Amino acid sequence: MDSFCSPILIIFLSAVFMSSSISLATSSSTYENFLSCVSTHSEPSNPISAVLYTPTNSSFSSLLSSTIQNLRFLSPRAHKPLLIITPTQNSHIQAAVICSRDNGLQIKVRSGGHDYEGLSYRSNVEFIIIDLRNLRSITVDTANKAAWVEAGATIGEVYYHIANKSNTLGFPAGLCPTVGVGGHFSGGGIGTLMRKYGLAADNIIDAYVVDVDGRILDRKSMGEDLFWAIRGGGGASFGIIASWKINLVPVPPTVTVFNVSRTLNQGATQLLNKWQYIANKFNEDLFVRAVSIVTSGATKAESTILVMFQSLFLGSVNGLLPLMQQSFPELGLKAQDCTEMSWINSTLYFAGYTNGESIDVLLNRTLQPKLFYKGKSDFVTQPISITGFENIWKELIAGNSSPQIIMDPLGGRMSNISDTAIPFPHRAGNLYNIQYYMYWQARGTNTTKDHLQRMKEIYKFMSPFVSSSPRAAYLNYKDLDLGRVDVRNTSYTEASVWGNKYFKNNFKKLAVVKNMVDPTNFFWDEQSIPPLS
Repeated sequence: MDSFCSPILIIFLSAVFMSSSISLATSSSTYENFLSCVSTHSEPSNPISAVLYTPTNSSFSSLLSSTIQNLRFLSPRAHKPLLIITPTQNSHIQAAVICSRDNGLQIKVRSGGHDYEGLSYRSNVEFIIIDLRNLRSITVDTANKAAWVEAGATIGEVYYHIANKSNTLGFPAGLCPTVGVGGHFSGGGIGTLMRKYGLAADNIIDAYVVDVDGRILDRKSMGEDLFWAIRGGGGASFGIIASWKINLVPVPPTVTVFNVSRTLNQGATQLLNKWQYIANKFNEDLFVRAVSIVTSGATKAESTILVMFQSLFLGSVNGLLPLMQQSFPELGLKAQDCTEMSWINSTLYFAGYTNGESIDVLLNRTLQPKLFYKGKSDFVTQPISITGFENIWKELIAGNSSPQIIMDPLGGRMSNISDTAIPFPHRAGNLYNIQYYMYWQARGTNTTKDHLQRMKEIYKFMSPFVSSSPRAAYLNYKDLDLGRVDVRNTSYTEASVWGNKYFKNNFKKLAVVKNMVDPTNFFWDEQSIPPLS
């Protein structure tokens, strides 16, 4: 759920990368020193040169653009990396870290390329990309209800390999199957099972991390402070996650899904108002989210709001209907609105694959459409009034473009986990989180500028209805509008502008852990955790 996902909106790549904007001529010394260094640290049996790509390589541009999901950042003017490394073993990561550190190069790490602001593959300083696409093995241990997952795997691949071994085990993670687990797990990982089992990060039980000194650390050797930080605090601030050990959770052989839509004339506002009072109090087996979109008419007066109530229930229709009748009778859910299926097929359903596709589609890493998009997030702690919703609808309809508003209920297990258990702090007291997601398909400076400005207007308009002091945000919906820096020596005070929004009271501990493991701030980006002594 951390990334908007719809296989129906397929568009073609409309631009390709040109030659590197950081010329090798001006960077030749750094470049040559780096190559010499990684050669020294490379194992003769599997040299890093075999997985190293420079801008002069014929595959460089296609490799760079392959997992850039946000077309806003696919521009000939964008700074290109000095080189790209696609490790096939952890020693390649170790060499890249050591040699980047020694040569003053910034490292960007990507697994799926879905990060909303493109921070895993773009920068304004000299940098390299470590692309983890080749590190995606998944080993499922059904006897111990656990799995080791390399950080280059996608969520879809994780789901697929679990289902291949068991139809009664699953994992609580996001909706979009092409999202890479490296960023998803380390940022939190919300999804349809979170009310029952918490976040993906709540279910991490071990990890292998390459630290600033190039050492490979597991949970025991890294210590509990660092292990705490990488589960929801953003792993890229502390090292490079090579693999995760995850705790698998029980799911029934049969689950039930539904998607019931209502327009304003059909009482959508009243239903949504009721939903926000009860969705976080439902039985933990029941997850019902609400998605609001503007449906355009011939004129503004004929446009309306469509609210879709989308649900996963861990059980049969016969178990779901009495719960809905008791908790949300106003929706008028009927048996014919519901579909029973296996849990693995429900992951296809929520990803938009509703035409009987095989679960093999989960292994396809390229199905996610490439779009121009912008996301923002909020958390809601007090119900919005009917009048409030009516004003929100007017604002959404009035604009030439408006985002989808995706509301995911919290409560259940999410409220029972301490807000300091991991860095993700948005627990008890939050009714639901909001993702604002706007996409467009036309390229053009003015088009993009207009959409980005519209998102800022909507975000400002929503301020009276959402959390405050701080106005909270979700790290995996990264938003540079909250604040950014373009230099490595970011102060704690500067970073707290966005850090307090993402992590609230956990931000200071994250900065202290950062100082323990990376005091020189080698692992940094525009919204990374700074060291605090």
